[in-house]
Amino acid sequence: MDAITHTASGSVEETLDRLKQSIASKGLTLFTVVEHDVAAETAGLSMPPAKVVIFGSPAAGTPLMIAAPLLALDLPLRILIWQDASGRTRVSYGDPGELQRRHGLTDEQAAPLRATEAIAGALV
Repeated sequence: MDAITHTASGSVEETLDRLKQSIASKGLTLFTVVEHDVAAETAGLSMPPAKVVIFGSPAAGTPLMIAAPLLALDLPLRILIWQDASGRTRVSYGDPGELQRRHGLTDEQAAPLRATEAIAGALV
């Protein structure tokens, strides 16, 4: 998977809070937040903060999965918020153009996949 990464302003937790607010304000569904760093700690390991936010719109995603069933492996949408080795907060997500090509979607069909670009872009 090709990933797009930006540097965010604020800490991982602050960026996570802003992302949750953005998802809610756009009427999208926040399915869950996978806290890899917390899971590592419960296993007796440590790692820098890393949170995967899983979100989407069943109304937008369902027609796409009907058109391209294997797209269900890539949906719901995900954004990773993480801290790099220098302490910067980073925001990463899968390239929507790659998803479009891989699943043979038209530009119109792929439009909902671009939500990650707009939402992540607001975090930088």
